[in-house]
Amino acid sequence: MIKIRKSDERGYADHGWLKSYHSFSFAGYHDPRYMGWGNLRVINEDRIEPGTGFGTHGHRDMEIISYVLSGALAHKDNMGNVVSIPPGDVQRMSAGTGVQHSEFNHAPKDQTHFFQIWILPNELNVTPSYEQKTIDPPLKRGKLLPVASNLPHAHAVKIHADATLYAGLFDGDEEATLDVSKERLFYVHLVKGTVCVNGQILQGGDAALIAEESRIHLDQAQDAEVLFFDLAAH
Repeated sequence: MIKIRKSDERGYADHGWLKSYHSFSFAGYHDPRYMGWGNLRVINEDRIEPGTGFGTHGHRDMEIISYVLSGALAHKDNMGNVVSIPPGDVQRMSAGTGVQHSEFNHAPKDQTHFFQIWILPNELNVTPSYEQKTIDPPLKRGKLLPVASNLPHAHAVKIHADATLYAGLFDGDEEATLDVSKERLFYVHLVKGTVCVNGQILQGGDAALIAEESRIHLDQAQDAEVLFFDLAAH
């Protein structure tokens, strides 16, 4: 089963300083059909205007991943981390027993464009922690590269969740095939471009919710950047 959700079906919020598309119910956007998919709870595509950002706020018992596309995201938290997250970097924050942080765009002119992803943990009350890795684009060229996982992968940040997030860049004849378990759920979010998922075409911003499939094939890509989630079915 593959269900396609078009980009313009997502929730949208314009706060002036922040423009955000919500793949699942979040804040003022509520759709009982889209409360999450497996243990994937949030995919927000955010654009932060220069000189603005999210003030200090708290999280707990959530695995939070930031995937920056353009601009830079400044992060500060009560664990002592004060960092900048540039395009290509993947950041993971395990909120666990509780963490306070802020996110800001300090650039004078440029927007910060990034995805914020929340995945439900399989361990509660863990000690809060932070990790950030740089993923060079050639590593994602023509394949799906694990960038966040509970399993050990060379280029992936470690999450306390039964899930793996892959990122890939595809164009022309580049394609990928994954043999997968029908007991798992999968989610494809197309960041940009065009790609075909098991015969169904996605355009930038579209997503595919996948269940009870044994093979997933990506092909017919045009300047495509793909986020692919392997998820627990709960």
